[in-house]
Amino acid sequence: MGKTCQLQVRRLAGAVALLGLVLGVAVSRWFLLLVGFVGLNLIQSSFTDVCPAEKFLPGCGTDGRVDGSPAGE
Repeated sequence: MGKTCQLQVRRLAGAVALLGLVLGVAVSRWFLLLVGFVGLNLIQSSFTDVCPAEKFLPGCGTDGRVDGSPAGE
């Protein structure tokens, strides 16, 4: 996982956690489960090096290359 991807994943996790916290305080306590899900996912990805967010963030993955060749080839 490249540095750009790491930054995007961290930003997404932080934004979702803050959103869940705000909604948990303002709307319903059930939104606090979202914060717990984000935390568990971060812990899981630290052990397994598998992060579901990498699949749909544009700066992660192969950038459309399925053979793993460097960009420009």
